[in-house]
Amino acid sequence: MTLNLKNNPLTNFSRGFFYPFRAGKFIKRHPVLLKYIIVPFFINFVVLILAVYWGLSFFNSIVIHYIPQGEAWYWVILSYFLWILAILMTMILVFFGFAVTGAIIASPFNDILSEKTEEILTGIPNEEPFVFRVFLKDALQTVMDESKKIIIFVILMLLLLPLNLIPGGTLPYSVLSVLLTIFFLVVEYTGYVFNRKHLTFRDQRHFIFSQKFLMIGFGTGIMGMLAVPFLQFLCIPFGVVGATQLWHDLSNIEH
Repeated sequence: MTLNLKNNPLTNFSRGFFYPFRAGKFIKRHPVLLKYIIVPFFINFVVLILAVYWGLSFFNSIVIHYIPQGEAWYWVILSYFLWILAILMTMILVFFGFAVTGAIIASPFNDILSEKTEEILTGIPNEEPFVFRVFLKDALQTVMDESKKIIIFVILMLLLLPLNLIPGGTLPYSVLSVLLTIFFLVVEYTGYVFNRKHLTFRDQRHFIFSQKFLMIGFGTGIMGMLAVPFLQFLCIPFGVVGATQLWHDLSNIEH
């Protein structure tokens, strides 16, 4: 019996996972894209430094102050547990602070990066003349769209939090929060293509769920990059280019 590797979930997950990393090779082959990456790279560098600084300040001024101290063995165990929890919470706050703020501020530049990537992939240049007023209008619209998506994501994450109060609810919360984060990242980075083409979220949702395992792999790859120090700086441009490549590849298959 022959396996259909093309439609194999594991194969599709693996293909999707490596799209952000393949984007690095694509950018290396097309250095013209670097000029569209420098500005958002600098923005995210500054945002990450501020997020880490804020996280350390939060940890030093608030978290450490409220961790209970005691000499009894149970106080020592509780103190270690709270330290680990506080470190994880601080890391999560820094992660989301960087991802959210960086995505909003750099979104107009990411939109241009996606457009230029598609021009290289298709060989069809955008012949519309650059008009600063139009660029500013599109940039403001992009920032508004990004803000709406992020607000919805934060609300959904907050709605999941009560699961931790239910006995045995920690595992479902962990699984659902990871899946929600992956879905958000897929929506975030493929959204640049759909916004430029004036397609609806319904079209984007159909695109995502028609290739579920491929998209889960792509979102997992992005999340993995965000979790690795220094790779975080490259995550956003690699994600934008990778999502544009993914869209182009799937569009060619469908047509």
